[in-house]
Amino acid sequence: MKREIIKGELVMKMARSSGSGGQHVNKVSTKVELHFHVHNSKGLEEIEKIRLSQKLANRITKAGFLIVKCQQTRSQLKNKELAINKLFKLLKKGLYVKPIRKKKKISKNQNAKRLKDKREHSEKKAMRKSIKFP
Repeated sequence: MKREIIKGELVMKMARSSGSGGQHVNKVSTKVELHFHVHNSKGLEEIEKIRLSQKLANRITKAGFLIVKCQQTRSQLKNKELAINKLFKLLKKGLYVKPIRKKKKISKNQNAKRLKDKREHSEKKAMRKSIKFP
């Protein structure tokens, strides 16, 4: 993933934020909407594109755009920065590959000790039971 190339491919749209804020909200477009086309990106390798389209399938539109919105602050510049950070966090999360778990084989001594402890525990429990006379 090449951050600088991806930053150049982003399409930003500004709109008026919803919610409270009085006259400021009515006249300033502070809401930022980032559109990133996953399949046409030159900043991602083919494997990364496939992985993202699988992991972020619910976030990617039919046209292939990953859309991130931000309207946290009253500043358009801060919202741009927050939206870009949010996009890169999403991409990082989508590209993360869980390491393969390697099964360990326990040694004969460990297995023998486990079975011995298990047997002793079973005998201890058996001794606590009441004895029934014939």
